[in-house]
Amino acid sequence: MAARDMDPDTEVESIFRHENGEEGEKWKRPPSSYGSMKSDSDGMEEGGNEDEAQEAFALPLPAVLPGSSTHEGTGLQMNRPASPETRYTMTTQQTRLPGAVFDTRSADLRDFLENYQDEYCEEDEDDDDDEMLETNSPEPPEPVELEDTMQADENSQPGRLHPEQDLPHIFKSIQSVLTKLKRDEQTTFRLDFNVWEPKITLQQVMEGDLLDFVDKILEVLGEDRALLHTIRTLENVKKMEEAEELTTTCKRALIRHHLKQHLIGKHQIIREGVVRAGRQNLLNHIYVEPLITLCGYGGVDPSQPSSPLQVPTANTCVGLNDLFRLQKDGRPVRTVVTTGIPGIGMSVSVGKFSLDWAEMEANKDLQFVIQLSFRTFRLLRKNASEEISIMEVIEYHHPDLKDINKYLEEEDCKFLIIMDSFDCYQGSLDWQNAPVINDNVTKAHPDVLIVNLIRGTVLRGARVWILGRRAAVSQIPSKYIDVVTDLQGFSDEKKDEYLKMRFRDAELSSQIVAHYKRLPPLVKLAQHPFVCWIVATVFERCFRYFSYGEHPPRLTPFYVNITVVQTNRKLQFYYGKQDNELKWSKEDKNLITDIGKMAFKMLERNTSVFFEEDLEVAGLKLTEATVFSGLTTELAPAAPGRRRSFGFIHIHFKEFLAALYVFTMFYTKSKNVLTSALHKPFLLWEIKSAAGLLQCALTRTHAAPLGHYDMFLRFLCGMLSPDCHSNLMGGYLYPQKALKVSGLEDARLLLERTIKTAEENNRDRVENLKECLRELTQQDE
Repeated sequence: MAARDMDPDTEVESIFRHENGEEGEKWKRPPSSYGSMKSDSDGMEEGGNEDEAQEAFALPLPAVLPGSSTHEGTGLQMNRPASPETRYTMTTQQTRLPGAVFDTRSADLRDFLENYQDEYCEEDEDDDDDEMLETNSPEPPEPVELEDTMQADENSQPGRLHPEQDLPHIFKSIQSVLTKLKRDEQTTFRLDFNVWEPKITLQQVMEGDLLDFVDKILEVLGEDRALLHTIRTLENVKKMEEAEELTTTCKRALIRHHLKQHLIGKHQIIREGVVRAGRQNLLNHIYVEPLITLCGYGGVDPSQPSSPLQVPTANTCVGLNDLFRLQKDGRPVRTVVTTGIPGIGMSVSVGKFSLDWAEMEANKDLQFVIQLSFRTFRLLRKNASEEISIMEVIEYHHPDLKDINKYLEEEDCKFLIIMDSFDCYQGSLDWQNAPVINDNVTKAHPDVLIVNLIRGTVLRGARVWILGRRAAVSQIPSKYIDVVTDLQGFSDEKKDEYLKMRFRDAELSSQIVAHYKRLPPLVKLAQHPFVCWIVATVFERCFRYFSYGEHPPRLTPFYVNITVVQTNRKLQFYYGKQDNELKWSKEDKNLITDIGKMAFKMLERNTSVFFEEDLEVAGLKLTEATVFSGLTTELAPAAPGRRRSFGFIHIHFKEFLAALYVFTMFYTKSKNVLTSALHKPFLLWEIKSAAGLLQCALTRTHAAPLGHYDMFLRFLCGMLSPDCHSNLMGGYLYPQKALKVSGLEDARLLLERTIKTAEENNRDRVENLKECLRELTQQDE
C-alpha cells in the first residue's frame, strides 16, 4: 500500500518516528497551506488514541532566522514540498521585521516563539538556517493579506472581509462537514466532486488526506466555487443534512457570492450606443475615472461667463472607491449624493464601483452591495396595487436573498444600498408627513419606503449612495445628506487616456487624439465622457476613408449627435422606450424647439443663466426642461436662500440650441426670426433665401462688440449643411425625406465675400468666418 493510503494511526506514528530520526527518508505529508493541520476525524475513527495523536502533532517549532532561505520579509514559511506555492500559501505567511515577535492566533505558539528566540536565536544563528517552522494549531490561522498589513486604520483600502466571508471560515466549515463522512463516503464524495468539476483533475482530488483535499480545491477553484461545488456534490451523494449545515454555516459568504455574480454579470460589459455583434467592450478595459469633487459647481465649465460657479481645487477631489471612506464630524458618512450633468458618466461610475467590489479590488469591508435603482421603484409604484416592504423590494431584485434580513439588522453589518437614477422616479415624496417605518418588513407605498430609506429608519445600518441629476436630487432635505459630490468629467490627460485605451491599434488611437485636438471647442466639449465616446466612434469610422484627417474636423455634427443621443436617452430612461421605438413625438420636437427659443432669447441678452420664471415665459415645464431633456442642468446655489439657477450642459450649447431654433423656424415654417422692422424692404428675399438668413446672422455678429454671436453663426452655417439637417437630423427633428435647403451656393459666395472684406478691414473675424465656411460646405478647406 502506498504511503498516502496508510491508516491515520500509522501515518501519525510514521511522522512521529521520522521526527525522531528513526525512518530516515520515509514519506512526509505535505503540510496544508493553512499550517500542518489534521482532520478532526483522522485517527479517531478506528479507535486511535487521542492523546497519542495530539502528542504526535506536538512537533518542534524551529525558528526561521534572518539569514535563512525563506521569502524576503517573511518570518514564517509554510512548505508544501510536493506542490508549488499558491496564493493561499502566500496569504497565510505573516510578515515581520527581523527580530520582531510573531503575532499569531495561537497564544501557545506565540509564547513558544518568544521563549525560543530568547534561548536559542543568539547562539544558533548560523546553525539553524535550514530548519523549518510548522504550526501545530488545531485550527487554521486567519490569512494575513499582504496589502492589508499596511493599513493604518479601518478606513484604508481595500478593506478587510467579515470573518464569516473570509477564507479561514470557509476552509474550517468545509473541513468540519466533510470530516463527518465515513471513509468510503469521502471517497465517493471526491469521485463525484471530480466528475462535475472540470477545473480539477482526478489526481488532485484523490491524493492526500482530507486536509489536503480541502486545501487543494480552495487553491484551484477559489473560495466561492469550492464552497458551491462542495454543497452541490453533497446533495448529489444524498448527504442533505451536511449540505444544509454547510449552507447555513456559510450563508453570509453565499449571499455575498450571489451579489458579486449579479453585479459582474450586469457591469462587466459596458453598453455604448447601439450594441454591435463582436464589438462589446469590457468596462475594466476602457474605464477612466472622472474627476469627482466635494465642492461641485453643477458640472458646468467654470469658464462660462455670468455664472456663479465655484471652481474645485485638488484637495476637494475624492476617488470613486473612497466615497464611503469619507467622514463627517469624525464619523463615517452614511448618505452620499452624487450629481452631474447628463452624459458625465454616473451610470458608468456605479458600474465600476460595483465591479471593483465584486472582484475584491476595493471596499471588501462592505459585506453586501445591493442596487435598488429608482427605475425599479418607479415600476413597482406603477404596477403594484398593494403596499410592499423594503425586503420584498430586495427580493424582487434578488430572489435568492430571502435570508439576508437577519444580517442587515445586525448592528455591525456594514453594507451599501446604491440608488441610482433618482431623476427617473416620478412620484411625489412627502418629506414632512410620510409615516415613519422602523423595520425592514413593514409594508408601505414606494413613496413612503424611499423617504424612510433616506431618513435612515429603514435599513437602518445601510450606507446609501444616491445618484441623479442636480435638479432632481435638490429636493432631498439637506439634513438627510452627509456629503454631496459632483462628477466633473475628464481632465485633458484623461481624455487622451480614454481615447487611447479604446483601440488596440495604437496608430489609429494616436491619429484620433491628434485629430480632435485640432478643434479647440471640441477639446473643451470632450470633458464629457460620452462625448469622448462619440469622438472615438465618429473618427474611427472617418479614418477608414482614404486621405481623411488632412484638415481639422467640423464642430456642428458633434452637437447634433449629442442632442440626438440625449433625446433618445430621455425616451429610454424616463418613458421606457425600446431601441426600435425611438421615434420622436410632436412633444419631443417641441421641447427641443422651445428650449432653443429660450436659448436664443438668452443669447440676445448675453446671459448664460436662466431661472424658473424664464422657463414659464418659454412655456416649459421645470422637470421636462431641466431633468428629462438632458440639455440643461441646475447650477449649485451661490449662497443659501438664493433662487434656483440653471444653465446648459456646456459653454457653447446655448449658441448651438439658439442656432438650431433659428434654423428650424426657417426650415419648417419659412420664418426668419432674425429679421426686424428695419429689414422690411428685403423681407420676402430674407424669408425664402438661405443667403438672406445668413446675411441677417452676419449683421448681428458684426454688430456684437463682445463677439458672443460668433459661435452662433458657426452653428447656423453648420445646420444649413445637408449633412446635419438631412442626414443627422432626418427622421428625428425633421422628416425622414425632407427637402434639402436650397440656395447654399449663394450662401457660400456671401461668406467668401465677407471673408475677403474682413481680411482688409477686420482681421480678427477672419478665422471664425473661415470656420463658418467649412461648416457650411462640409469641405476641409
